[in-house]
Amino acid sequence: MKARVAVTLKSGVLDPQGKAIENALRSMGIEGVTSVRQGKIFDIEMKNTDAGTARKALTDAADKLLANTVIENYTVDLVE
Repeated sequence: MKARVAVTLKSGVLDPQGKAIENALRSMGIEGVTSVRQGKIFDIEMKNTDAGTARKALTDAADKLLANTVIENYTVDLVE
């Protein structure tokens, strides 16, 4: 089973890296960029597990390791 855990900053949390990317895109002449927020993607493969067990394990992993839940949100998507 394959899964993707996407971690993003909560709204209202300052994102200096996203702001730097936004400014760089504008300096490159890319028009229409109004905001950039950066995040992290974890592509994870698991074996011998059902969807419910995988989702629970990955949620636990995100809560304990992959995301700082004080300032970040995350989503767990199973690809299978």
